[in-house]
This record gives sequence, C-alpha cells and structure tokens, in this order.
Amino acid sequence: MSPEPVREALEELKTHLAVIADLESAAAVLDWDQHTYMPPGGAEGRALQLATLGRIAHERFTSARTGALLDAAEARGGALDPRSDDAALLRVTRRDYTKASKLPAEFVAELHRAASIGTHVWEEARARNDFALFLPHLERIFELKRREADYLGYREHPYDALMDAYEPEMTSREVRALFDRLVEVTVPLVRAIAARPAPRTDMLEREYEEAPQRAFGMAMAQAFGYDLNRGRLDTSAHPFSTGFGRDDVRITTRFGRSGLGAVFGIFHEAGHAMYNQGIAQALERTPLGDGASYGVHESQSRLWENLVGRSRAFWEYAYPALRRAFPAQLEGADADAWYRAINRVQPSLIRIHADEITYNLHIILRFELEQAVLTGALRPAELPEAWNARMASYLGVTPSTDTDGVLQDTHWAAGLIGYFPSYTLGNVASVQLFEAARRRHPDLEDQIRRGEFGTLLAWLREHVHEHGRKYSPQDLLVRATGGPLSPEPYLAYLKAKFGELYGLAAA
Repeated sequence: MSPEPVREALEELKTHLAVIADLESAAAVLDWDQHTYMPPGGAEGRALQLATLGRIAHERFTSARTGALLDAAEARGGALDPRSDDAALLRVTRRDYTKASKLPAEFVAELHRAASIGTHVWEEARARNDFALFLPHLERIFELKRREADYLGYREHPYDALMDAYEPEMTSREVRALFDRLVEVTVPLVRAIAARPAPRTDMLEREYEEAPQRAFGMAMAQAFGYDLNRGRLDTSAHPFSTGFGRDDVRITTRFGRSGLGAVFGIFHEAGHAMYNQGIAQALERTPLGDGASYGVHESQSRLWENLVGRSRAFWEYAYPALRRAFPAQLEGADADAWYRAINRVQPSLIRIHADEITYNLHIILRFELEQAVLTGALRPAELPEAWNARMASYLGVTPSTDTDGVLQDTHWAAGLIGYFPSYTLGNVASVQLFEAARRRHPDLEDQIRRGEFGTLLAWLREHVHEHGRKYSPQDLLVRATGGPLSPEPYLAYLKAKFGELYGLAAA
C-alpha cells in the first residue's frame, strides 16, 4: 500500500483526537481554577460544568466514529515502523479506547461531578477538622470507584483495575512485593538513625515570610529549567501541577507559617511541569502527549525535589542566596547545618513533609487502606481510626486531628483511588534515572554545585520527557537506564546518603 492512504487515515484520526484533547484541556482549566481562584459559591455549578465536559469528551472518544477511524488507520498502518510515533499512537489509542468503552458516559459524568463536589467539601472539612462533613462524599466516591473497577474488570483485585489508570499493566501484587523490600531495609535503617544524635533543626521552626519563599523557590525552579513563559505559580490547599498542553503548564504550592515546605513543594511541582513542557511538539493534542505513567511523572518531581533539591551539592550553590533572602532566620547556620536539618530523619504526620526514608511508609499506609475499603474489609467511616492505628504502627506517631491525618490529602476527594503507589514507584525510578545520567556525565554533581542544571535537564529531555506516552513505563526505564525497575539502587542511595549524615557504618 502506498504511504498516502496511511497518512490520510492517520491525519483523520489525529484531527478527531485533537478535539477530544481540547475538551480535556478545557476541563483541566476549570479544575485548576476550582483549586486556586474559584469563589466557594461556585462549587455546584463547577461540578456540573466538569461533569458535562467529562461526559462529552468520553462520548466522543468512545464513539463508533473513533472506533472506525482507529480501525482504518490500523488496517492501513501495517507497514509502519513499530518504533515510530504513529505506531505508538495507534497502540496507545487502542488501549485507551478499549478501556474507556467499558465505562458508560453517564457514569463518567457522575464520577466527575462527585469528585468536583467532593474536592470542594474536602477543602472545607480539612480546614474545619470535620471528617463527618466529608464522609458522605467519600463514601460516594469509593462506591463509584468500586463500580469503575467492576466495569473495567480485573483478575485478582479491584485495586488493579484502578491502579492501571496510573501504572499501566502493574499489579498490586507487584507493588506489594516492592513495598515489602523497602520495609525490610528502611525500617532497620530508621531504627539505627533514631539511636544517633539528631541534627539541629531550630532554623526550620522559625517563621519564613511568603514573598521571599515564593521568589527564592521560583528563582531555583527557573534555574532548573521551568519555563515561566509557559508556566506560572499559584497557591492551593494541596500542591499540584497541571497542564493544558506543553506550552501552558502551571504549578501550585502551599505556604506554611514555619519552615520552607513551600519551597520544596515548588521544586517538586516544577519537576512535574518540566516533564510536560519537554514532551515533543509532534505528540501535542494526541493520547501520547502526557507522561508515560504517574510513577514516571513522580520520578521527575522527586528527582528535582530530593536528588537535586536536598543534595549537598545543590545547597553549596544555593545556600548563599537563601541566606540573603532570610538572614535573620538562618543566623548562625552554615550550609552544612542547613543540609543536615532539611535531611533530618524523623517520623512525621504529613506525607508531603516526610523525609526521604519514612516517606514510603506513608504511601504503604494509604495503599493498604484503599485496598481494604474497595473490598469492603473497611468502611469509609472507619478510616480515621484505621489511619491513626497504622500511623502509630508504621511511624510511631498519631495525629491529634483528622486535618493532620485522614483529611490531609486531596486524592480521595478527587477520585484518585490507586494513585498513591505512583509516589513510591517514582522514588525508586528517580534514583535509577539520576544514576544513568551520572554515568553519562560523571561530573554531574560538580555541575549542580556550580548551579548548572542544563546537562541534567537535557539528558532527561532526551531519555524521558520528549517521548511522552510513546513507550510503556517499563520500556522507557529500560531504554533510559539499561534495566527494569528495581528497588536496589534506591536503597543503596538511602543507605549511602543517610549513613554519611548519621555516621552509620556501611552495611
């Protein structure tokens, strides 16, 4: 077959898919506004708007027209290079179409509406420490997500059907095995660290004004490579990144009264945003124009937040600027004291403020609770008590309020059941990717020490960002690092970094 019919079929499919992408981007703008600037009274109307857009996009994507265009393109595209963007587009679109077609349009609209209203109520409930206010919405969301799992189908656990939206083809059994390995190594490490003298952290307990936090955080994010011509920073109850195409990718953070959590939030969300800003232009407005998985996305945010933003090399470069921004708060503290303070290992209540070692215990807790609610082993009303019990068991701390406990994350309100494992998968992958970049550029840490981040960003652009969803997350990691996902490099990194910080003998 001549290439012309193939190109025509592909272009017709891409034109059809572009309209759907535009509808989804419009919904994302409304969702961003809901979290940032929408007045509280707009919640009900916004829920209806998001439900309408979600239903229209879903109906258009699952229509017979999409199926016919996809069939035609596949029939004529047999000679395509399987490594090409077009072959990947057909493969990914077919997978998405098959899954989406299992979900009734009215169900999708109801899920969007429930998540929109649930998010609004969650923000109020969190502010008021009122779990009872949020409970009916949480029950409804879990009910809908269980129905979604049934619609999609699964072999072993309903969780697998939901997690597949974030981590394609990964099972909860595989995640459980990885979690068990992390617990095996990190729990003894935390105990060993607890027996060592703690670093001083008084500088983190002082009050840091919002304006200089914002200025410093964004100056560093721009130095990393976040393009403010195609992005911006706003505030929200829970930090997030969202994009409406590669040329409009926005981030938010949450400013507290003490410490610099907002700055690390900016680093984290900028990592997400740079990923989306780096996706190839040719993949724009197609199903390929997003990250390979949420875990791969998290690998980018955690890489910039932790492997760069909490590294000794970075603060040798950035600490003078931080001192200029906060001279009173940092009086008497040098760069080494600051580096040790921000890397203190101490079990904490809040996931986004957790240290690198205990962070994954927060994820395991949520993973187990989600699974239990989905199977009926735990009722949503029992979540606060179950949450607190697991916090005491895993981390040795118990929240005094639901605001600092079961209400701290927006994910359940937004219907993101099955998302949490992506954070730990991202932690693990971040080290493999960073080490692969360092093998290619042995002076990478010296560059970071000089405030030069272009080499690292360029490597990530070439090996991760530009490919979007062209490769499966497993294939992408193998192509970039030479091997599949493994916890061992991540565990070695933790033992080396924190062994040096706390004077522990090498295992």
